[in-house]
Amino acid sequence: MSKVNPKTQSTNDTDNLEASGFVRGLGLLDSTMIVAGSMIGSGIFIVSADIARQVGSPGWLLVVWLVTGLLTLMAALSYGELAAMMPKAGGQYVYLREAFSPLWGFLYGWTLFLVIQTGTIAAVAVGFAKYIGVLVPPISESNYLIAPIRLTTNYAVSLSTAQLVGILMIALLTWMNTRGLKLGKLIQNVFTTAKTGALAALIVLGIVVGANAVAMSANFGDFWTVRGTLQDVGRGTTAITALGLFVAICVAQTNSLFSADAWNNITFTAGEVKNPRRNIPLSLALGTGVVITLYLLANVAYLVTLPLETMKVVPNDRVASATADVIFPGFGATIMAIAIMVSTFGCNNGLILSGARAYYAMARDGLFFQASGRLNAKHVPAAGLIIQGIWAALLVLPRTVTGTDPLTSAPIYGSLYNDLLTYVISAALIFYIMTIAGIFRLRQTRPDAERPYRAFGYPVVPALYIVCAAVILVVLFAYQTATTYPGLLIVLTGIPVYFLWRKIGVPVRDAEGESPAARDLD
Repeated sequence: MSKVNPKTQSTNDTDNLEASGFVRGLGLLDSTMIVAGSMIGSGIFIVSADIARQVGSPGWLLVVWLVTGLLTLMAALSYGELAAMMPKAGGQYVYLREAFSPLWGFLYGWTLFLVIQTGTIAAVAVGFAKYIGVLVPPISESNYLIAPIRLTTNYAVSLSTAQLVGILMIALLTWMNTRGLKLGKLIQNVFTTAKTGALAALIVLGIVVGANAVAMSANFGDFWTVRGTLQDVGRGTTAITALGLFVAICVAQTNSLFSADAWNNITFTAGEVKNPRRNIPLSLALGTGVVITLYLLANVAYLVTLPLETMKVVPNDRVASATADVIFPGFGATIMAIAIMVSTFGCNNGLILSGARAYYAMARDGLFFQASGRLNAKHVPAAGLIIQGIWAALLVLPRTVTGTDPLTSAPIYGSLYNDLLTYVISAALIFYIMTIAGIFRLRQTRPDAERPYRAFGYPVVPALYIVCAAVILVVLFAYQTATTYPGLLIVLTGIPVYFLWRKIGVPVRDAEGESPAARDLD
């Protein structure tokens, strides 16, 4: 671990320097920006089209987002207790390790590295590139530098101009975050402020300027009736029946919850938050509250500008772009492309900055590459950032063969990371449920531990989250079998890896020889 020469540090940095080597440089505003900035990517601008096809009415569309909002807020308010109790780097990995066992912590960290964090980084990076392509057409997923090379019947690898831009984005943000926390948080604050402002502007202009009688009558004149072409949500079920509607609402959560995910990333950076026992719970509440409010209002803006049947069929599901076209005819697509580029850039910065701190905690326990458990001269886990960046960049390259063009008979390609993210949504829910269950367990096993913040509404609110999330899980396993069980298999691959790492891994000790686990429970 790098040592610090006090003569080369500013007074402020020296005061905030932890024994671990991290600099506590994130205030409440910075922490809130990481929460909000990691949540807002491109999902809110797109997924409402798919949700509309699943639930079939404006009222139920808003219900889906309301359920997502309540679940996210309940989880965030519950996590605050664990964050205040264990305000060290690693966050959710540490909570699961201490509440249950190192195996459960590792399985979460392994899945985070293998797919959840890195797959999201890859998806957001290519999303960023796609929207650059709106302004610069040569940047496209079908403009190949290296044409798809078939590996099997269903898989290939390629390098398109869009993939290259995505990889370069990951490399740039990874490098910038190795330069220290100050630069990383500056990028986060600037881009989160810009994109929340852009989303707020879309909402205000959509409601004030874009609202029109056709959309208002079609949507609010018949608010709850399920109609039009409906998407099969599993086993031939659609929202036309009461049971089908319930299943559709649960299945639609895979879209809305994913769009609202990554709020927990601030817990990974707890070792760098000033007054973490106060600021992490507050930032979780403030960040998720602001984002969920914006998400609900954004969908209201969509509904006052676009009839639901139009939302279902907008090109490439770009609902926000269609809304912007109503507000600014002929210029909407360009305006939204710029806004989403800003949004995705800021989102990926937050994901990249935070994720490496989880791998740092794993490496300290001897359960990840040892270099990831050390800080560079800038007091950040540079090796963890680089390893994360390499894997995320590699995930950009594989393609799935999704079908054949009926006119040209040419293969139609998708992206592997999209499939992987679909698979692990259910697994991520399992980890959220277990983490919140950890609050109950730690209240029993460590009743005397210091808890500066106690979970809001305990035990009702945490228990309600567990019940609601479990119901969604049961529905996903019953009706979306093909995309849920593979997620479990991805998690289970971590079991042999865990025992291998326990055998060959070497914990990274402090200079005093203190164990990571003991330090995390100070």
